[in-house]
Amino acid sequence: MRSNTAACIVLLGFTRLAFADGAMTQNAADAAAIKQAALDYVEGWYAADAQRMSRALAPELAKRIVEKDAKTGKDYLREMSKEKLVQNTKEGGGCTNASWDSRPNCIKTPKENQQKDITIFDIYENNASAKVVFYEWVDYLHLAKINGRWVIVNVLWQMKPTQHQQ
Repeated sequence: MRSNTAACIVLLGFTRLAFADGAMTQNAADAAAIKQAALDYVEGWYAADAQRMSRALAPELAKRIVEKDAKTGKDYLREMSKEKLVQNTKEGGGCTNASWDSRPNCIKTPKENQQKDITIFDIYENNASAKVVFYEWVDYLHLAKINGRWVIVNVLWQMKPTQHQQ
């Protein structure tokens, strides 16, 4: 009886170890895929590569920033869809002086200034959260694993104070 109990405990321990190793392997694979989606997003922007940007985004993307209404002084959420972000990328991604709606005088972000720091905060099942730091702004991402592929679903972003904006 004692040997059966000991054998069960050992077997349970090995099963748990195998499960933990499998979960760690899956998390490593998910982390790599999440990082790739974030890189497609940030590098797609800098390179004005609309196809790469599109690949990183879910069709239902919602990208938002808190802005202040010039007339009322009240904060509001300004929103951008996947289509608008991909179009902006195509028309002049990588501009340091990019406005939301037009880029007539685009100044490309120099390679040496192209910051693309990625931090993954959490991965749980098919959901993840991450942060991407660009040269001029910081984006907080929600990602989802849809049909086996990680894509960005939500972005909340904020401009960074920079010397040329002051």
